[in-house]
Amino acid sequence: MLAFSVIHWARPFREAALSSLLVLAAPLLWATGAAPPPLSLREAQQLAVQHSRQLQAQDALTRSARDMAVSAGQLPDPVLKLGVDNLPLSGPAQLSLTQDFMTMRRIGLMQELPRTEKRQLKAERFERDAERAQAQRQQALAGVQRDTALAWLDRYYALALRTLLLQQQEETRLQGHGALIAFREGKGAQADVFAARTALLEIEDRLSQVDSQARNADLMLMRWTGTQANRPLWGTPDWQNTVLEGRFSTEELRQHPPLAVLASQVDAAETELRLAQANTKSDWALEATYLQRGPAYANMVSIGVSIPLQWDQKNRQNRDIAARLAQLDEARANQEDALQSYEAEVRTLLNDWQTSKERARRYSQQMVPAASQRSAAALSSYRVGKGDLASVLAARQAEIDTRLQALALERETARLWARLNYLRPDTAIDSSTAVTTPITEKAAKGQP
Repeated sequence: MLAFSVIHWARPFREAALSSLLVLAAPLLWATGAAPPPLSLREAQQLAVQHSRQLQAQDALTRSARDMAVSAGQLPDPVLKLGVDNLPLSGPAQLSLTQDFMTMRRIGLMQELPRTEKRQLKAERFERDAERAQAQRQQALAGVQRDTALAWLDRYYALALRTLLLQQQEETRLQGHGALIAFREGKGAQADVFAARTALLEIEDRLSQVDSQARNADLMLMRWTGTQANRPLWGTPDWQNTVLEGRFSTEELRQHPPLAVLASQVDAAETELRLAQANTKSDWALEATYLQRGPAYANMVSIGVSIPLQWDQKNRQNRDIAARLAQLDEARANQEDALQSYEAEVRTLLNDWQTSKERARRYSQQMVPAASQRSAAALSSYRVGKGDLASVLAARQAEIDTRLQALALERETARLWARLNYLRPDTAIDSSTAVTTPITEKAAKGQP
């Protein structure tokens, strides 16, 4: 399998040459079936969104609420009434429907007439439920994109770390071979041979740990992208820039999904309060009944109106209004408290990312080159006989540790970037987005 991960601190000409080679070779390899197409971060997120059952559940919940809103805005179904009145149980007309003048066969229709305002408010209440479900979907979408990015980054840096260790392993193996030759020729000490072997074993142990981390990263990426997780990775994460850095404000934070969910709950509580206030006005019900008597008697029609009597508003309707008002106060208080907590959390996350980014730049531009220069100086001294192999291995070990620390710091910074960058979902990556253009074709066209 070709390695598509490029470590940011590699030499510029190597990175450019490798990137160009991969872009040119990937379409050919894919077309001939020699290797699967590479997987970019964006495509991984698209696949995760398409496969997410959680998003499908939220879509179904939204559709349900909107259908309920349409239903709640309609008049109640009319009620058909059938019956027999004043049927004799004794005497000459016993159980007769026509002989007694008071006996009537009855058929009627009753229609409740809730006020238009109430029906609109009931429909609005379900619309608020739909808005809350949609806000929850946005929250779930951001979570899917964020967690997929974290899994992709974990695999990306696990592969980068493995590449680094393999390079160091090969160099240490060559140094060990040279130490063995020098010892056999009487030009070196046996301790140098053992020191080289020990250094090699330490690198192999680290490789075992990294391989385990890579397998775990594969499993997590598979959880989001399915069988596509075993494809090689392509692209470099843009962890040094985030959409939040240039437009951070309290009003902007209110649009984030967790706070949008709470805002929809406040709207729902306001609707419930208006509905409770509207319930202080009684609804009417109309009823019309046709009564048929025996052939010797006249048929009749009855018309009536039913009006509930709100004789105890103080303990019924007014109590309902007070309860809804308290629920609205609760929703608003929860919203403001969540805003304060969320803003502090985001500011802390942004500060951690900026600090880590600065440290990563320091490692890349200063500490790693300094460690490399020390290692090169120790090796030069050893080659001219002015130093021992132990010093070379110690310098080499220090360089490895510095490079590993730099890579671990970059990984942590990238993870902070992912958590920041996907506080709000990328709406361009949604379940309606189809992956129709292979990533290799996009790369050939120069698209991200």
